[in-house]
Amino acid sequence: MKRSTQTIRLAAVVAASALVLAACGGGSDSDGDKPKASDAPAAKGDGVLTVGTLLPSTGDLAFLGPPEFAGVDLAVKDINDAGGVLGKPVVQSKADSGDGTPKIAPGSVDKLLAAKADVIIGAASSSVSLSVIDKIVGAGVVEFSPANTSTAFDTYDDKGLYFRTAPSDVLQGNVLGNLVLKDGAKNVAIIARQEAYGEALADNVEKTIKDQGGTVAAKVLYSVDATSYTSEIQKIKDAKPDAIVVISFNEATKIIPGLEAAGIGPKDVKTYFVDGNTADYSKDFPKGTLKGVKATYPGAQLKDDFKARLLETNPKLKDFTYGPESYDATILTALAAEAAKSDDGVALSKKIQEVSEGGEKCTTYADCLALLKDGKDIDYDGVSGPVDMNDTGSPSKATIGIFQYDDNNQYKNLEYVTGVVE
Repeated sequence: MKRSTQTIRLAAVVAASALVLAACGGGSDSDGDKPKASDAPAAKGDGVLTVGTLLPSTGDLAFLGPPEFAGVDLAVKDINDAGGVLGKPVVQSKADSGDGTPKIAPGSVDKLLAAKADVIIGAASSSVSLSVIDKIVGAGVVEFSPANTSTAFDTYDDKGLYFRTAPSDVLQGNVLGNLVLKDGAKNVAIIARQEAYGEALADNVEKTIKDQGGTVAAKVLYSVDATSYTSEIQKIKDAKPDAIVVISFNEATKIIPGLEAAGIGPKDVKTYFVDGNTADYSKDFPKGTLKGVKATYPGAQLKDDFKARLLETNPKLKDFTYGPESYDATILTALAAEAAKSDDGVALSKKIQEVSEGGEKCTTYADCLALLKDGKDIDYDGVSGPVDMNDTGSPSKATIGIFQYDDNNQYKNLEYVTGVVE
């Protein structure tokens, strides 16, 4: 059993304005009713590190797929350009995780396991990962998500084989809750997906707002299969909020028009997005629809040189969310395999935390590999941030970006907030 994260400390960086920052309890959901991973037979390495990708090509999170696939592709290129892993090129096998509900992923996992994946990068959706985690770790394979943020993973019995480069929603919930209050809101409504990601993030936003003296007048959950949000929006309207937090995936394209029709759209009430729906909506809404909407998502400032490299990998990219985290997850896995001298998932899993913190700092696979071959303990600092892993398999240090939408329904950064999870 993994221990629950307890507290976080936050500090604003590149700040446009100060935030009210306070320690926040872990708030992990109890996992007493969750199925546990069976005792897994250890997978046996074959000398070739095979990276499987379980990322969204279709469904409500499909906008996250291109940057995530690009991040993995670029990492594999850099690894192989530096000599590969254990002297052999890394092999890839790709599969679609599908939408935010667990409909496609189980079959995709079967495909990746049949391809002898040692690690599966994904899924993007927390609920999808929860639907396949037992199958993956039961096969002795590492599951390494670049985007899962549900607090459920902090205590899940994953046999030490689950990791993520995105921080749990304790951190994003704290930053977002403080942001809403800093902007002057006192009576907040939350509309969220009824699944692991949406519920956990909503709970953490609510906790922060209440802890800081604000009021959550309504917290409305909607089914992930919903085709209409009329009743949920009416509940939000009845609460007479002065701010609305929308915790959704691509269904934001339906929720926002519904809020507008009810007279509580972004032009009428301050509106906030999260990582699941922070995307380029320039072709989805009339000009000015989202002007002033603020959003949060995990990730350090995207450096121009890395952005350019992602665009070389996929020139069609419009969004870059979780591309850096996908890159780092792949690099950390390769370094762990080198440190373990094995591509076996169980063996390399024991080295992921070790190569991520506490040793001599390095920032590229080639430099880190050279240090490992010299017998050095390394501390890989990635393009998504420090990526120091704690014993829950999550980053102990992470950054949340705060963004604001312009008249073209595109988002631009306002500031970054760094948190330390203790």
